[in-house]
Amino acid sequence: MRGEAIWGILIPFLGTVSGSACVLFMRNRMNRMLQRALTGFAAGVMVAASIWSLLIPAMEQAGFMGQWAFVPAVVGFWLGILSLLFLDRTIPHLHMNSSKAEGRESSLQKTTMLVLAVTLHNLPEGMAVGVVYAGWLSGDAGITAMGALALSLGIAIQNFPEGAIISMPLRAEGVSKRKAFLYGTLSGVVEPAGAALTLLAAGFVVPLLPYLLSFAAGAMIYVVVEELIPEMSEGQHMNVGTILFAAGFTVMMALDVALG
Repeated sequence: MRGEAIWGILIPFLGTVSGSACVLFMRNRMNRMLQRALTGFAAGVMVAASIWSLLIPAMEQAGFMGQWAFVPAVVGFWLGILSLLFLDRTIPHLHMNSSKAEGRESSLQKTTMLVLAVTLHNLPEGMAVGVVYAGWLSGDAGITAMGALALSLGIAIQNFPEGAIISMPLRAEGVSKRKAFLYGTLSGVVEPAGAALTLLAAGFVVPLLPYLLSFAAGAMIYVVVEELIPEMSEGQHMNVGTILFAAGFTVMMALDVALG
């Protein structure tokens, strides 16, 4: 595995770690408006990444199919949606500002289910980075090193607020600062782990690249629509989340176009 790919799959994780570290020097409770703003920004980045870094390249990869080049993107997208729906219904988890857990009934602690909720977010992101870098390493997938880096940086940017959003509320629940930081960090471990496994299976991944790119896009869009948009729109001042969504979208779009 080349050094660029190793750094590429670690960069998003570093974003989560940096965001989680906010709990070490900030006040115990995060302002609700700030939380909505950060959630909106993360959602905007994920939507733009799904379009420019995943769906468009998926259709470009299937260009040999002519007017049917959209088929792998549609199939992969729906597989991603349905897979996250299955995980959402299966894994016990708890969203911020919610009193009722989702998924199967469980006796897990509240803090554990909060971490599982964010971990569920990170699954498709780790896969997306791994798939893009596998395509780049193959050398014939039309994916550039800078294009892969753009996705990695974009996810790292949106992971920073996600890290803060998980660690700060845990502190407010009475968890110590060190444990809150640790839980926030652990929620992001699935990203480099999933990306690394995807890279190791590159021989199987590359032939299915159009489907896997769009699969990751579908999974990310599911997370945005199911979880992030409701969280950013909760309560008053809904426009704050909307404006930050637009900011995150344009940041990721600019990164992809400028670096890709």
